[in-house]
Amino acid sequence: MMTNSANAALSQWSLDREIVMSRVIDAPRDLVFEAWSDPKHLPQWFGPKGFKIETFEIDVRVGGVWRFNMIGPDGTVYPNRMRFRRIERPSLMEMDHGVDQDEDPGMFRFTVTFAEQNNGKTVLMMRQLASSTEQRDGMIGFGAVEYGYQTLDKLAAYVAGMKR
Repeated sequence: MMTNSANAALSQWSLDREIVMSRVIDAPRDLVFEAWSDPKHLPQWFGPKGFKIETFEIDVRVGGVWRFNMIGPDGTVYPNRMRFRRIERPSLMEMDHGVDQDEDPGMFRFTVTFAEQNNGKTVLMMRQLASSTEQRDGMIGFGAVEYGYQTLDKLAAYVAGMKR
């Protein structure tokens, strides 16, 4: 069990350590949630534009882990690990996300909510909580917001192609 200082900081939400992104997706909530929670779908669209996913292990359940490489358009490999903390079908998923190592000081909490609009679309809210304001500022500086929206663009395109 991880008990590092990053984990302790992530146990309490703080607005000065969060990044928030939202997107309306033209698909029913159940379908959008399925794209996030089904191991056959998640690696197909996850990651920024031009990035590919190479999965080593994927177990989408509370306590389960997704270990994967994000491979950039230039071939750079970014090892990732996501641990699923909460899954409340079809409205919420919460994960800890960082590099693929134990005791990752750069790990952040990642919460996704799925809200259904009356017109059959889904409002997806993605909240990332860093362990410090410095870490959050570094994530923003690295392009986390831009890359996050690119990821949501890929999700929207992917679910448009899923059978409804």
